[in-house]
Parts: sequence; structure tokens; C-alpha cells
Amino acid sequence: MMGKLFICPRCGNSDPRYIGYKNGMPYCRACIGFQGRKADIGFCVNQNTSLELKYPLSEKQKEISDSVVYALSCHKNVLIHAVTGAGKTELVYRAMEETLKKGGHVGFATPRKDVVIDLLPRIEEAFPKARVIAVYGEHNSKLEGDIITLTTHQLYRYELFFDLLILDEIDAFPYKGSVVLESFFKKSIRGNYVLLSATPSKEDIEKIKKDNGVILSLYERYHHAPLPEPIIRQVSWLSSYYTVYRLLKELLDENKPVFVFVPTIAIGYRLYCFLKLFLQDGSFVSSEESTRRIDIEKFKNGDLKYLVTTSILERGVTVRNLQVIVYNADHELYDSAALVQIAGRVGRKIDAKTGNVYFLGEEVTEQMKRAKEEIHEYNKKAGLL
Repeated sequence: MMGKLFICPRCGNSDPRYIGYKNGMPYCRACIGFQGRKADIGFCVNQNTSLELKYPLSEKQKEISDSVVYALSCHKNVLIHAVTGAGKTELVYRAMEETLKKGGHVGFATPRKDVVIDLLPRIEEAFPKARVIAVYGEHNSKLEGDIITLTTHQLYRYELFFDLLILDEIDAFPYKGSVVLESFFKKSIRGNYVLLSATPSKEDIEKIKKDNGVILSLYERYHHAPLPEPIIRQVSWLSSYYTVYRLLKELLDENKPVFVFVPTIAIGYRLYCFLKLFLQDGSFVSSEESTRRIDIEKFKNGDLKYLVTTSILERGVTVRNLQVIVYNADHELYDSAALVQIAGRVGRKIDAKTGNVYFLGEEVTEQMKRAKEEIHEYNKKAGLL
């Protein structure tokens, strides 16, 4: 046994570094931590659930929404490539409604817990008669509902469960590059899936093509304004803190809320320690900060004026009139996709369509230039330039 290639039947892992042996029998260390109760596949959904959207879709949104429903009726999977702020979630609501009317199980998965938490009230509002639940981390006492929002880590509980599974932010950590999570995703589907992304990779596009799926693109935001194009500034290491302080103070003096993005927790903590000496009403949030949900709510309510943040807030958070500064934008952790996502936090509200995005770095990297070029190209494709 020990000399043969072992492929885990549960997650597909074949990396010998994650294969262990007990009494001569192999086991997989990559997925052994995913243990717990499974969802009841016999759960009956409420087929009388209906979509009650309180605002109209734009013409282009409606066109994509109708195309999704049609593709799924032909049993085809779908990849929706929609720019940040295009209203990706709303594009799949009709497909969710159609699946529920047929008695099908609907799931909406995303890699990050914070996005699941933010998504729950939005879907509850759109489907007021549905039993909408959230499943993540320790929040897993209830596994069945008409619509299940969940992290990708919880998909192992839903083998061959979903008639329609939507996966948002397919390019986000920790889903991106995880063989285990991708396997759980595939094994949880008994019907079809829809992938959502503002920055799909070439690999994502090739996979959907090989799967005989449909690719739908939306380059225009729902409010028809162009994506804010970043301002790139080359700054020396010695003056970088002062540059952030000066930009931040200018924006705060104009009563504009600001995210200051940093590539790592250590870099963010040091920067925040400097900024709070001069600028009050701010905080630092990261995956390790236990108060981050409280601080995010304070920021949304206006009690905090700025947040220094890691990539934890690069997706799923919408704040009116938000401005963005990316400190150390030349860091190796920032690829063009991450920078496009970060820039997409700005100008998302219909009554605040514009804003500023600053990329600050000692060097102007290819990734920084590519992100700016991609955003410019999206605006051209949308006919907004």
C-alpha cells in the first residue's frame, strides 16, 4: 500500500505530503479536519417562495439575468464575469427563484465568512418568504433552509445536495488554489452551478469552456458610471508614512470615509500606530482582530472615519462615498486582480458614483500598471469613455 499512489476518494488529494498511514492503511491529512454533521438531502423547500426585489434591474442586468435562467434550463453551467459594483448577486436571483419553484435546493457559497454574514440580510430582503440560513465556522447548528448561504469550507456537509449552487468570488483566498475546497464544491452539486467573479483567471475561463458552460460578461455598473481609475504615485520609503497621512487627512477634511489597504498585518499595525498619533476616529482591522465586525459597523455608521485594513475588506463591503488608499501597492502579495478588487470598493452607490483610488509604492510594478489598464479597458468596453 505504502508504495502505491493514493488518491483521496473524498477530496481528490494525491500529494504524498498530506497522505498518512495507520496500520498500513492510507488516510488523507488534507481533508481529515472536515468532520461533522451532514445536511438532510430529503429536506423539502418552500416552493411558494417568490422574488420581491424592491428596485428594478438595469437593461443589461436583466439581459444577463434572463441569459442565466435560459442557460440553466438547458442544463449548462455559467460563469458571470461582471465588474465590481455591477450587481452580481442580483443577476442570479431569478435563477434562484426558478429553482425554488421546482422544489430544488439552492446554495450561495463564498470563501469568506464576513461576506456570508453581509449576504444573509440582502437575500432575506429579496426573498422574504424563504427560510434563508447562514452556515459558517461555528455557526452550523442549522444546515437546511430554502436558501443556504455558506462558506466554501462548509460545502463538505452537502454532498450531492444542491440543484443550483452559486459560487461568488471564485478567485478569492482560501478557495483559490485549494484542491480540497474545489472538490467539496464539485461533490455538493447534483444540478448546475453559476460562478461569479469580477476578476476571473484564464484558468477559470478555460475550465468553464471545457465544461461546455456559458460565459456572460457585464462591464458596466448598475448606475452606468465608469469604474474609478487608480492614481499611481511613486513614493520613497522614507516619505511613505507622511504621504499616507497627508492624503488621508485631505480626504477626512472633506468628510469622506477612507479605507487604507495594507498587504500584511504587520505592515498595517505599524502604519496604524503612526496614523493614530495624528488622526483619531480610526481603527485597524484584520483577520486576527476580534473586534473587526464591531469596527466595520462603527465605520458604516460614521462613528469611525477611516480603517487601516488587510485584504479582508477588499470584497463584499459597500460604503457610501468611500475613498481608497493602497499602501505598499508594489508588494508581491498584490497582483492585478487584487488591486482591481480593491479599487472596486469606490463609487458603488448610486448617489456617490465617483471617488479616488490611490496606489502608493516605492516602485510602479507591472501588476499596478496592469490593474489600471484593465479598469480602463472595462470602461471602454462599457462604452463609458
